[in-house]
Amino acid sequence: MNELAITVIGRDRPGIVADVAEVLARLGANLTDSTMTRLRGHFAMTLICTGPDAAGVEAALAPLAAEGQLLATVRAVTPDGEVAPAGEPYVLAVHGSDRMGIVAAMTRVLVDAGGNVTDLSTRLAGSLYVVLAEVELPAGVAEAVTGRLHRTAAELGVEVTLRPADPDLL
Repeated sequence: MNELAITVIGRDRPGIVADVAEVLARLGANLTDSTMTRLRGHFAMTLICTGPDAAGVEAALAPLAAEGQLLATVRAVTPDGEVAPAGEPYVLAVHGSDRMGIVAAMTRVLVDAGGNVTDLSTRLAGSLYVVLAEVELPAGVAEAVTGRLHRTAAELGVEVTLRPADPDLL
C-alpha cells in the first residue's frame, strides 16, 4: 500500500469534503489522518491516506480542480509507523489584541524548551486574536515554560494559559 499526503485548497462551497472523500473511496484509498477547515471563506484540507499510487489519485482528483475553483496536490510519503509521544501533552491558549508576531513568539518559547506543536489554530474576530495549540513538552519543563510564556505574553500585551491536556478529550 502507498501512503499519500493530499492537500485541497479553494473557495469554500458545500460538498468539497464529500466530493474528495467519494473519489478516494472509489479508488480504494483509506483516509487515516485529516484536518479540514474554512479560513476566511477558503476551504483547506490536508489528509493522509493509504491506497493507490499518487499519479492515479491525482488524475482522479483532477476533475474537481478542472474549473479552477480547487487546487489539489498529491504526493507519496514514507510511513512513520506508530510514533510514541515525544513528551507530555499540553494545551496552549493565547488571546488578546491582534498584532504581528504572536504565533512566532509563543511557539519559539515552546521549541526552545524542547517542545513540539502538534496542532495549532488561530482565529481573528474583530480585533481579538485567539491561538489554540496542542503541544508536547519534555517532562518537568512545564513550570519553567509557563513562566517564559507569561513574560512573552506580557511583552505582546496578550493573555496566555498552558494546561495539561486531558488525553480523553484529544
